[in-house]
Amino acid sequence: MPCERKPMRYGHSEGHTEVCFDDQGKFIVTCGNDGDVRIWEGLDDDDPKFITVGEKAYSLALKNGKLVTASSNNTVQIHTFPDGDPDGILTRFTTNATHVTFNSSGSKVGAGSSDFMIKVVEVSDSSQQKTLRGHEAPVLSVTFDPKDDFLASSSCDGSVVVWNIEEQTQVISWPLLQKTNDVSNAKSLCRLAWQPKTAEVRKSVSSFSWVEFLFHALFSLQPINVLAWSQCGQFLAAGSVGGSLTVWDVNSKLCVERCKHEKGFTVCGLAWHPSGSQIAYTDTEGCLGLLDGLSTSTSDPVKDYDDLFDDDDDGLMDEGLSDNNSPVKKPVAGDDDDDDDFLMPATGRVRNRGAILDDENSLDTGSLKLGQDKFGDDDDTGSAVVPAAAPLVPLRPVYEGPLPTPPQKAFQPGSTPAHLTHRFMMWNSVGIVRGYNDEQDNAIDVEFHDTAVHHAMHLTNSLGHTMADISQEAVLLACPSTDELASKLQCLHFSSWDTNKEWMVDLPKDEDARALCLGQGWAAVATSTLILRLFSIGGVQREIFSLPGPVVCMAGHGEQLLVVYHRATGFDGEQALGVQLLQFGQRKRQLINGEPLPLSHKSYLSWLGFTAEGTPCYVDSDGVVRMLNRSLGNTWTPVCNTRETCKSKSDHYWVVGVHENPQQLRCIPCKGSRYPPTLPRPAVAILPFKLPLCQTTTEKGQMEEQFWRSVLFHNHYSFLSSSGYEIDEEGQSRSQKEQQELLMKMFALSCKLDREFRSMELAEMMTHNAVTLAIRYASRSRRMALAQRLSELALEKANQIQEEGPGEQEEEPQYCMTNILDNMTSSRKSAPLGGSAGKPNKSPVLKPLAPRPKSKVLPKTGFQLWLEENRKNITADHPDLEETDVIKEAMGRFRTLSAEERLSWTERAKGQTGDAADLKKRKRTDGGGGDVENENGQAETDENSAKKKKSLDASSKLSAFAFNKS
Repeated sequence: MPCERKPMRYGHSEGHTEVCFDDQGKFIVTCGNDGDVRIWEGLDDDDPKFITVGEKAYSLALKNGKLVTASSNNTVQIHTFPDGDPDGILTRFTTNATHVTFNSSGSKVGAGSSDFMIKVVEVSDSSQQKTLRGHEAPVLSVTFDPKDDFLASSSCDGSVVVWNIEEQTQVISWPLLQKTNDVSNAKSLCRLAWQPKTAEVRKSVSSFSWVEFLFHALFSLQPINVLAWSQCGQFLAAGSVGGSLTVWDVNSKLCVERCKHEKGFTVCGLAWHPSGSQIAYTDTEGCLGLLDGLSTSTSDPVKDYDDLFDDDDDGLMDEGLSDNNSPVKKPVAGDDDDDDDFLMPATGRVRNRGAILDDENSLDTGSLKLGQDKFGDDDDTGSAVVPAAAPLVPLRPVYEGPLPTPPQKAFQPGSTPAHLTHRFMMWNSVGIVRGYNDEQDNAIDVEFHDTAVHHAMHLTNSLGHTMADISQEAVLLACPSTDELASKLQCLHFSSWDTNKEWMVDLPKDEDARALCLGQGWAAVATSTLILRLFSIGGVQREIFSLPGPVVCMAGHGEQLLVVYHRATGFDGEQALGVQLLQFGQRKRQLINGEPLPLSHKSYLSWLGFTAEGTPCYVDSDGVVRMLNRSLGNTWTPVCNTRETCKSKSDHYWVVGVHENPQQLRCIPCKGSRYPPTLPRPAVAILPFKLPLCQTTTEKGQMEEQFWRSVLFHNHYSFLSSSGYEIDEEGQSRSQKEQQELLMKMFALSCKLDREFRSMELAEMMTHNAVTLAIRYASRSRRMALAQRLSELALEKANQIQEEGPGEQEEEPQYCMTNILDNMTSSRKSAPLGGSAGKPNKSPVLKPLAPRPKSKVLPKTGFQLWLEENRKNITADHPDLEETDVIKEAMGRFRTLSAEERLSWTERAKGQTGDAADLKKRKRTDGGGGDVENENGQAETDENSAKKKKSLDASSKLSAFAFNKS
């Protein structure tokens, strides 16, 4: 049966395609990744009619003038054929349908989906549906038996299942395939095919003589991807992953045709002409091919394929044939219950005495053959299949390692796919650029969120611009090159003060714009020749440099330029991306140079940009938002996962902007899609940020998450300040206050849990004033050891403040945090020490005496004794100083003393015994007592408060503030 292989032709964009004939065989119908169904009058039809059914079309079926398609909007739709008029939605899934098929009469449609469901729907009344549940992974294919009693399905969970449609139950299941998590990762689509006409159905679970999925696929040298039976039921065609096309005659058990795809691409669609003389097929590159001149006569089979079979194979097959020419697997001795039929899935694997030859452990299919001499001692082993001793054909080495990942194409962040007729070319914090390219118009609309920036614009897109960016100063557009015209960059500089508001530049020959962006006073374009070109906003060519790899996308903000590119080839579904961050100030510099860009597992980059405050951030296809942490060595911190708020797996959020103050992620909810439609205008939603810290359901975890998120989201103050920008000092002080309050809360919680070491760790992150409040809390909680260590820490921080100078002094309000501490203390069962705790607003903020770091706690230090004697001199020189300033002035003077003098004061302090008499003496000396209390920078205690505290016993007063260890 030598047939003619016609040259293949382009049909659809790259990706999965399917093909079928109409009932009369007049038309070839295909669908593909571009969302179109094309109706060809023949392979030579240069102007096929097309129907757009969605962004992507995953599967199609045609019968009785009804065209059924499964598209990316999660629906199974009906169109009339050949007119292509919409005829309603047959059924919906929560995610995309993967395969659709008609039953033999065309009255029912079966559909499998990535949400693990299978639905059987009446075409005349779509409300009559049956749902088959049981698969644990996306469904690969579905097929009806000729009498519509049963339906077979294959799934990524590794199983091939036969269902009773009426009872909606599984009749039998075979674990025959390799498990995967998604259709795109499956080694084979495993498109099952049920032999028409000849099958008899016996409703016994133990024996299915009607199963005829893939009778001779064993002899294919590559995994089978798709199958199709001729209408007579005599011939079975198979297309493989490696591009081979094979036709078998199941009556004579001979391979009657074999040919190879002209480029070796995977065959993913296969259909017989009703006459049986042609086979149409499609590949994963979107191309359509045809085998013509097939003969349905098998009286003189082609001798070229005889060597594929042993002479005794025919006898074996005949032995296993039932009256209806359907092979029956004879029962194995001792295996009475395992009478299920000989079944092979589309991967070319078979059952052997109940054991499965899986993909990892089995030999290549070319090394397996059928033969009686290979069976065991029992004569009743039937058609069980075992590996042959030696392969019949020489085997090529097969690479089993990780496969390279196709690199993602360059894109504009904030844009929807370019193949859409109505699309967003850019949506950012400044405005929206929409593109229209349909039969009526090819135009671009520019709309500004704030009309004070500029009024809306309508532009005729005569050049075919596909990329855009918009800023407060300009709109930047770019178009690809054609055979006649070069790739062009066009800038509408509406903020220009002269009358020329537009400029344009042609890129060099064979150089196409791949990505572009706008900054403050500059524009950038990355091209196909790995070059990045900078222009001034007025059109002056500036710097030019080479990129380390093909650009993926770019973003600009102020003086910053962020570029993401392919730094290498990714493997096993991973993208290998690199990132560069440049700053164009007076001193041009590179902040990040070629670091890998972290992405979620097997995801790709979906958005790149800056927060409104100028911090780089990006989003991957798993919905994880990451932001640059400049304070941690320019690392990337995950700050949100948009998938956590999606109601179903098919829902997504399309990010349009990020704000740090207030903390807002601005995005558009997309139900059942990754992109929003242009009409009606989508509404923007606000999502909260949340760092993925551990145990955020606990009080401790919540406060830790809030604290570190506050720290991260307020890092921009220091960056802007260092870059010469004016900052919101009030907002900065609010953020510092918020962080200190959270530290105080965590400190109090750690104290309650008796985690004093952890409390010290928290105190080290506090400011000096917050530490003094922590000392007060620890003292009132009777935690003397903690209060002692906190006192040492307070003195260290006071010394740091003195060294930094008065310009770095803390001016944070204390009373709010004082209230927090008092509330926490009052919630304890035991009443706190000190009569002023019940009135937090009136009580003074007392700072206990703390010795120098790492020294034993003593009643007085050398500095304290020196201050007592020299206080009058300091106040005389500076009569207007507050008490805290007196302390700092004293510290400065004390440091100017020679080492010997300071040592003598220290020795004098050590000479004190700290007994009761000395303590009473200190108590009688009001001035000295005030000095002691104010020594570590505490707020000054007024006279009334001092008089009230005189009623306290001296020892209890000091023990309350951890001054006395005795």
